[in-house]
Amino acid sequence: MYTTKTCPYCFAAKSILVEKGIKFKEHDVSFDPAMRIKLMDKTGRRTVPQIFFNDKHIGGYTDLEQYFENQT
Repeated sequence: MYTTKTCPYCFAAKSILVEKGIKFKEHDVSFDPAMRIKLMDKTGRRTVPQIFFNDKHIGGYTDLEQYFENQT
């Protein structure tokens, strides 16, 4: 998951993943312009969080919510 230190949606996404018992690795792009560019190149998006499950791009916070809604 790509995040920043001040993003409320990042905190919410992490909370959902913890609640679901899903382990994740966090990549903080707050002060890393090169990593931010890599993220944009990889996803086509400028926003965080950007969430991946086993290299499959899920999307941002709203996409994560929809992902779990579709699992039920």
